[in-house]
Amino acid sequence: MAKKESTFINMVITLFVVTLLASTALGFVYEVTKEPIAKAKLAKKTAAIKNVMPDFSNNPVEAMYKIPGPEGYDSLEIYPAENNGKDIGAAVRTYSKKGYAGEVWLMVGFNPQGEIINIDVLEHKETPGLGTKMADAQFKDQFTGKHPEEYNLKVKKDGGDVDAITAATISSRAFAEAVQHAWEIYQKADKGESNE
Repeated sequence: MAKKESTFINMVITLFVVTLLASTALGFVYEVTKEPIAKAKLAKKTAAIKNVMPDFSNNPVEAMYKIPGPEGYDSLEIYPAENNGKDIGAAVRTYSKKGYAGEVWLMVGFNPQGEIINIDVLEHKETPGLGTKMADAQFKDQFTGKHPEEYNLKVKKDGGDVDAITAATISSRAFAEAVQHAWEIYQKADKGESNE
């Protein structure tokens, strides 16, 4: 009987030591990789802003502020851009929850008149070869230069102006919805609303 208790206690101690070592190693790896991951995310965000906005002289990342998103959505980030002190528009980090395989994240650039300058796809989990085509110029460039008050941000199947990706209507709808959210938030930003 004493031998069984000793074995059980040994197993518990061994399990505790293994768990302690694993958690210590995991904590160490987290600390080592935390800063490089943060730098990579910042670089990706900065590259997306540069992709959707013309040349700017300020630091939009430092000027970023948030505005409450549409109902059921988190706040969206606004990155105001200036060139030599003159407002040249803003980039809006936006998303839709209605993608075929989950959330679709975009960075949308607007000029001061409200026209779409460019769109950069940040993240998605759409079907390769179908929904992933949303990042292709052939699809996303149809939004460039359009004003959302005149260009209905819905797919044609739903009565809008957007040419959907063949066999990826759900992904196309999500993309258009994310752009619509960005437009709504940009209008609020233009009126001075913020969530800081």
